[in-house]
Amino acid sequence: MEALGAAARYAQYSFWLETSGDDLTPRPALEGTVDADIAILGAGFTGLWTAYYLLQREPSSNVVVLEKEIAGFGASGRNGGWLYPGFPLSLGELARRYGVETARAVHYAMRETVDEVERVLRPEAIDAHFQRGGVLRLARGWHQLAALEETARTLERLGISDYAEWLSSEQVRDRVRVSDAVAGLYSAHGAVIHPGRLVRGLARAVERRGATIFERSPVVDFRGGSRPWLRTPRGEVRARVLVLAGEAYLSQLRPLQRALVPIYSLIVLTEPLPPELWEEIGWNERELLSSQRLTVDYLQRTADGRIMFGGRGAPYRFGSRIADEFDRHEPTHEMLRAMCYEWFPMLRLHGVRFTHAWGGPLGVPRDWMPTMRYDPRSGIAIACGYTGQGVATANLAGRILADLITGRPSRLVELPMPKHRLRPWEPEPLRWLGIRYVQVSLERLDRRAETTGKPPSGRSLAERLAAH
Repeated sequence: MEALGAAARYAQYSFWLETSGDDLTPRPALEGTVDADIAILGAGFTGLWTAYYLLQREPSSNVVVLEKEIAGFGASGRNGGWLYPGFPLSLGELARRYGVETARAVHYAMRETVDEVERVLRPEAIDAHFQRGGVLRLARGWHQLAALEETARTLERLGISDYAEWLSSEQVRDRVRVSDAVAGLYSAHGAVIHPGRLVRGLARAVERRGATIFERSPVVDFRGGSRPWLRTPRGEVRARVLVLAGEAYLSQLRPLQRALVPIYSLIVLTEPLPPELWEEIGWNERELLSSQRLTVDYLQRTADGRIMFGGRGAPYRFGSRIADEFDRHEPTHEMLRAMCYEWFPMLRLHGVRFTHAWGGPLGVPRDWMPTMRYDPRSGIAIACGYTGQGVATANLAGRILADLITGRPSRLVELPMPKHRLRPWEPEPLRWLGIRYVQVSLERLDRRAETTGKPPSGRSLAERLAAH
């Protein structure tokens, strides 16, 4: 009975886990000491993709995955289902820091990642509700047009204008009828997925390949060196290589407390819409949608005909705290519901209700750049810092870590992420003061732009601090 109760409890964390089509009853926890070749912290996208590719390269490897709750409990089971080439650091910032050719190399690696995930689905029998409908970035109102035009100019400047095409308001309307859309930038290089079905399917796939997953086994400490280990309250895994793949949750381990800050992203979901309402809205290809708001919004149309609307707004918690009660922040969830009605006024006219609301933390590095490193001397590998762009980036991270750990030469290990070192965030209370200042300021800038019709200047302190 206790196991059945646990499965029902985990289903409440997100619509994706609830409808994953998988038994959420926890796998056995780690008891005692276990020896392995590879020990992985975290059964989310990063940990599972790393295990998948390690076992593909070295099928005889003994791989053990430790998960605090159940596979997909964290961001992998709660995100917006955006499988697309977006990277945590913008193309313009990548070019500024690393040069144009490196920015292009990262971009094309991310494009290929979408194809790679699709390639894995069929042989592993994972029905992730995949549909390659593309990505549609919108300027909702004239105040957002300048930001969209700058994105188009960046693509042109980097020589990758083939990635996206400019759409007029009429062309946007042909795809989806969103209020106040004055222009769009559409790319076919993207797909919508059901992330819960993907992450749970990946867990089964790595088990078929020989990995062992221990659930409800939180890692409380780790050590590298001559005898690396991961320790839980009731056991320990000793391994040649440790992989730290806990994303935002890594901030709860003392040695990594300032490596990332957990920022909450929240989501609301409508009931399934009737066919006549979808005829009015369009959105037949299930394109990924977003606008140019500084505080971020992201939408998808689910396979069962719902609208998912996600965004920021929940406050950063002092000391980088993570707790279940932070997954739901009613002021933010209510704001997201109101925004969804603004995007699609016909929803309110038809009395469409919202059935689900959830959220969870994502990991933000100090310089916004993700890290995918392996240090053979300590035996520790780490991949983290996706800033909410992790669905595709985590697959790339898994392939990079697998190449680094097995010593396989590849063009992926020449990208800047394996050379990147995490820069520590400021100590508290400076961290809280700075992050809350940026969060509140960006919200005000968005509201001012929507009220006045004038775009943000890009020169405010908050915009410069958040630029990436």
